[in-house]
This record gives sequence, C-alpha cells and structure tokens, in this order.
Amino acid sequence: MRDSERIVVVGCSAGGVESLIALVKGLPPELDASVFIVQHLSPNYRSALPEILSVHAPFPVKHPADGDHIEPRTIYVASPDHHLLLDNGHVLIKRGPKENRFRPSIDALFRSAAYSYGARVVGIVLSGALDDGTSGLWSIKRLGGITMVQLPTEAAFDSMPLSALSQVEIDHCLAAHDMGASLDSLQVPAQVDTSNAITVVERAGLETSIAGDGDAFRKGIMKAGELTPFTCPECHGVLVQIDEGGLLRYRCHTGHGYTRPALLSELVEKIEETYWISMRSLEEAAMLLEHTADTLSEQGNSSAAALFHEEACIATAESRELRETLLRRKRFTGENLFGEEKTD
Repeated sequence: MRDSERIVVVGCSAGGVESLIALVKGLPPELDASVFIVQHLSPNYRSALPEILSVHAPFPVKHPADGDHIEPRTIYVASPDHHLLLDNGHVLIKRGPKENRFRPSIDALFRSAAYSYGARVVGIVLSGALDDGTSGLWSIKRLGGITMVQLPTEAAFDSMPLSALSQVEIDHCLAAHDMGASLDSLQVPAQVDTSNAITVVERAGLETSIAGDGDAFRKGIMKAGELTPFTCPECHGVLVQIDEGGLLRYRCHTGHGYTRPALLSELVEKIEETYWISMRSLEEAAMLLEHTADTLSEQGNSSAAALFHEEACIATAESRELRETLLRRKRFTGENLFGEEKTD
C-alpha cells in the first residue's frame, strides 16, 4: 500500500443504499484510493450490498475477511454483525461491543482509519437517522483528515448529515453523485490544528482496540472520561462521559458506546420493554389467582376463594391500566428531541 493512497471511509444508515450507488457511480476508475463502507444492517440476514454496488462501481466490491491486506482501487463493505476496522495496511473484521446499538459501527470504522492513517483519510457521512458518524468524523478532522457530508436536502434521511454539520468542521457538503469525482482532486489540508492531538490519537487507539475485542475495563476506558450516574442499557455497566469538543458521548466498562441521542433511544426502548413485561406479569398473576380461587371454591372454602378472586380482579385492572398507558403513550426518540439542536 503506497503512502500516497487515500483511505476513504463511508457511513450511512436509513436511505443510504441510493446514496451509495450515486457515490460509487462517480468514482474515477483511476482513483488512487481504497474505499470502506459501513451501512447499518440487520445481523440476521446476508448483505447483498457488494452485489448491488458492483453493478455501478468502477472497481471490485467485496466483503473482506479478517486480516486481508488492503488493496488499492477496491471497495470493502462491512459484513452484518461485524465491525469493519483498519489497522496499518490490513482489514480487521471483529465482533466487539456494539456502538450506538449497531455492529458494524460507522464511528468505529472512522476512528480506526483516523488512528492508522491520519491526514490520508477522507470521511464521508451519507443519509441516515440520529447522529452516527459524527464522532468518527470529529476524530478524522482532529487528526488531519478531510470531512465530507451529503447535502441534507438530498439525503432521504437528513439527521446524520445535519448532526455532522452542526458538530464538526466539514470541508465539503456535496450531492452524493458529485462526491466520487471530487475525491480525485482533494488536497491534504495545508495546516492542521494538532492541539491535544496526542490525546485524540491515544483515545482513538483505545476505542479501536475495544471495538475489536472488548475488554474495555482492563484497557482503561474508565480513565478516558468522567464517571456518570448513568448505566448502560445493554449490560447495566457504569458509563463514562467522553467530551469531543462539545460532542458528548458515553461508553461503559464492558465497551458499549452511545451518543446522547442513541443512549436516549435505547433507554426509551428499555422503558417500553419494562412496561410490557410488567403487564405480562400482572396477567399471569391474575390467571394464577383466578385458578387458585376456583380450586378453593371447589374445595368448599368460599371465603378464601373470594379473597383470591378479589386479588385477581385487582391484578387484571392494573394490567389493563398499563396496557392503556402503553397505547396512549407518545413515542419520543433521540432524533426528535435532538433534531432542533442539530439544525442550529
């Protein structure tokens, strides 16, 4: 792999396939770069993205294997349920802790590229919900790379581009079909602000390692930020708060990572799940109480049967109340609560 070769990392989520097709259609056949793509995927199905993009791309598209040597003019696509990471000339395919509830993680790819390749990296955020990719773009920018986002007005889902634009210094905001051609003429920034760069590099290296195999506590994640009173919705581990120039995110001692909107969305899902579990438990209790009341009645113990029947009615009423609360409850998400903040 030549020192002049670009490392282009691309992240997308909802509505991202159309944007990816437009991007790869515009890639110059002679582009001196390797391209790496993370799209959020279901872990339960095979990804057809390499086949879809191969129809439009000027060079090969594939799912890499762990340890593959990085080849020029090749497009590498993350496999379902595996992080796609870069490590000094090689691709790593790992099942480390999820970040923002996803594996593969856009931020994990971006951070690993920034850590290994610095100013050679171009980070691109396309269509998607919430704010995935923003933290990774911040690392790319701080370590000398170039940042690029899709025009929010063109993106099917504009939350990811808008988040990046509001939180990171973005070098280029373009339509997806114009991005490929622009890569051929990009220049490394003449001046790069490297204040605190050592800290950024060290943290990028730490979190890339965590994305690879977890073991966050032993590796020192608890010293990477400020301890919070919050716990991880995934594993209930304590969360540390990491500040990236005003962008706040969280990571637990087992390695799961969240931005604020992603953490809120996960907590909301857990709250709703708890409601349903409570309702189910009340219904089961009501059935058991009724069954016990019937048994006692058959045995001639009518007074005890009446008490059990009364308790069954109470449990049934509480279950119905919970059901009505769930049906009335307005769904709120990290996206609609943080949307205004992103567009300022």
